[in-house]
Amino acid sequence: MPASTSATVARVTDVADLRLVDLPGGQVRLSDRRSERDWLIEVAPFAIADSPVTVALYDSVHDSMSKDGRLPLVDVTWWDAVRFCNALSVRHTLSPAYVIDEPGERITWNPTRNGYRIPTEAEWEYACRAGTRGPRYGDLDDIAWYRENSGEQIRQVRGKAPNPWGLHDTLGLVWEWCWDVYDPQVYGTYRVLRGGGWFDEHWSCRASVRRRSHPTLRLDDVGFRLARSGTASE
Repeated sequence: MPASTSATVARVTDVADLRLVDLPGGQVRLSDRRSERDWLIEVAPFAIADSPVTVALYDSVHDSMSKDGRLPLVDVTWWDAVRFCNALSVRHTLSPAYVIDEPGERITWNPTRNGYRIPTEAEWEYACRAGTRGPRYGDLDDIAWYRENSGEQIRQVRGKAPNPWGLHDTLGLVWEWCWDVYDPQVYGTYRVLRGGGWFDEHWSCRASVRRRSHPTLRLDDVGFRLARSGTASE
């Protein structure tokens, strides 16, 4: 894994409540407790948001305002997430990363395009760990909102200490949709969720924990985080 000092913050102008962090390439080892397997993945350089998508950012595309825009967006399906990525890309003259066949609910990701997207599972864990090797990048109460300190209610983004690469709330607050299918042979189209949420016990808030959900489900502790291929300045 690269040293934590190699990540650089790239502020994206003209976008409400969004900061992207450019990350260098490297490797990450994923694991799955159910199947008792692990696998090593090469991660290319990419950019990722320093917090989950907020209500304010979502509203910026729909030209509306909410009472508390710094809350993370929840009750959002996987399909909602990828559609939002395309809509935000168009609004900011980027090439949409996804080609979506709405009637057939089929989707293709073009990794050569510079538009917003959701991270792959490998990118997510690589970004969450930020060069660290333990289950967490700090003391859980300092870095995450979870059941024991959230008051059993959702909290604003960036309220806890970031990881060494400046990313907030990768653990706790909300589970985050990833691009990947969880296990197509067993669970069909179910997609990967990562990170743990505001109502979860401490054991769910670890960098390696994997969860799954159907891409059409809406849950009050599930949101997503934006990413872009390459760097935010490209």
